[in-house]
Amino acid sequence: MYSAGLAVVADVGWRVTDLRVDWAEDPVDRLGDLLDVWLPQRDAYVRRGLDPATSPSYGVPGDL
Repeated sequence: MYSAGLAVVADVGWRVTDLRVDWAEDPVDRLGDLLDVWLPQRDAYVRRGLDPATSPSYGVPGDL
């Protein structure tokens, strides 16, 4: 079993991507699958962190 991880810091003060796969025979392939799901959502989450009032609503506690 192997592990793989990916952390990306952009022009904000935190990691905009922080993904990890543990205990997998093919962690890089699994990490690629996670990245395919994450990337289309990333900018919306960054926007939510910077300006929650103008960000998309996800129906979670704390939404305005």
